[in-house]
Amino acid sequence: VLLPFLCCLRPAAAGKLLVIPMEGSHWLSMKKVLAELSKRGHEIVVITPDSKMLIDSSKTYELKTYPVPFKQEEMEEHIHSFSADCFSKEPFLVRFMKTWSNFRKSTIMFQTFCSSLLYNKEMMQYIEESKFDAIFTDPLTPCGQIIALHFSIPTVLFLRGLPCSIDIHAAQSPDPPSYVPRMFSLNTDHMTFSQRVKNFLITLSESFTCSMVFSPFESLASEFLQKPMTITQLLSHGSIWLKRTDFVFDYPMPVMPNM
Repeated sequence: VLLPFLCCLRPAAAGKLLVIPMEGSHWLSMKKVLAELSKRGHEIVVITPDSKMLIDSSKTYELKTYPVPFKQEEMEEHIHSFSADCFSKEPFLVRFMKTWSNFRKSTIMFQTFCSSLLYNKEMMQYIEESKFDAIFTDPLTPCGQIIALHFSIPTVLFLRGLPCSIDIHAAQSPDPPSYVPRMFSLNTDHMTFSQRVKNFLITLSESFTCSMVFSPFESLASEFLQKPMTITQLLSHGSIWLKRTDFVFDYPMPVMPNM
């Protein structure tokens, strides 16, 4: 019975992949995936700002750059400062405020990068004419998702995680604050009553802080796509979520079938 069906099968064909990466350590993980995809015959094009840090040329993909108003030195200085604050042992509120401020600075910088790409007529014409099969991108800067919606291209999102559980909400996964520890809470998945209260209060603050952090991207997406768009709505159109996580390192939590 299976033989007639086996005759209908054919090998999977390689595709044309557009990559909109994120700088820094995010790129190092993505680069390994691109090397494996290249071995399987996929044609890969990486588009990045000309003030790149770690993103370099390679035989496994074609690299295209576009001009941005920030210099490479400014970007390196900000990322090094951000990293130092993330690993500091200061009190929670101090760490929280510094992280929030750094996210704001990062968002403004990467929103400027994204705007430079979206309104670069030559680059956008190239993307339209190339007929890419999919976009592979890191959603921490949702520029790739904006381009995907604009050209109706499926998106594969590659990430470690997003602030305020935006990735979980965008994928419509359950996210109960009584059981899922919040970022910077230092809680485990076994919490006392007071820890659950603290976790819940952090959850309430997330909607305010992340709306402030990601508002530049929401404004840019709404303007470019010509319809109101929140960051959660924008990322909810992702086709596949590839998460760099492990339940040995992270606490188990619900995930959707496409994650």
